[in-house]
Amino acid sequence: MGAQLCSEANNKSPPEALRFHAEAKGSQVNLDTRCCTAHRCATFHDGIVFSQRPVLPGERVALRVLRLEEGWCGGLRVGFTRLDPARVSASSLPPFVCPDLEDQSPTWAAVLPEDCALEGDVICFWVNRHGRLFVRVNAGRPFLLRKGVLMGAPLWAVMDVYGTTKAIELLDPTASQFPTTVSCVLSNEEALECEAASGEECTVCFHHVANTRLVPCGHKHFCSYCAWKVFKDTAKCPLCRWQIEALAPA
Repeated sequence: MGAQLCSEANNKSPPEALRFHAEAKGSQVNLDTRCCTAHRCATFHDGIVFSQRPVLPGERVALRVLRLEEGWCGGLRVGFTRLDPARVSASSLPPFVCPDLEDQSPTWAAVLPEDCALEGDVICFWVNRHGRLFVRVNAGRPFLLRKGVLMGAPLWAVMDVYGTTKAIELLDPTASQFPTTVSCVLSNEEALECEAASGEECTVCFHHVANTRLVPCGHKHFCSYCAWKVFKDTAKCPLCRWQIEALAPA
């Protein structure tokens, strides 16, 4: 019996590589023949695309931003939906995933920060078993994009090639050609840091571990990602409004 179970486990095939669904796509989207590249032809909207199969909890969806287009505001949106693209008529898709598709169906998506979807960037996103949507850009640390994804039913990845984002390409994180400098798999240490214990969380995102100190004021209630964002955006401590000169480990 044990040998039989072992044999069945060894024969279990890995999930099919993710591609874009060939039919369920926005009216401005063109796909390549392999359904791995999605290019928005015109305007800034009607760029919704789906994965061709459901995505497992914790499974990484990896993509590369191939091209940007100036003149628009906002950019790539990513998330998950219970909407089966095989049952979707392309003509019924709304112009935007946020908020239109979210209003029409059980869909959870969010826009990436402007500096997180630049041309050439490799983006991994996934949902954990607690319904939290995480994103990792290039070799950076993962950060929480949003909460509240309802689990317990199949989820398809959904992306919106919106605004400044003109073209994206789905990647296979297990393939040999995937950039070796980019890891879409969390180490045990990083996985623990993603969900902070009560009282230890960042006062900005209320989720990641507060592990960064602002210099010179010394406040250390921020995760590294939020601290970096504050430093770049205003360079002022959110608590005391002192000028930030540097960041240091808490």
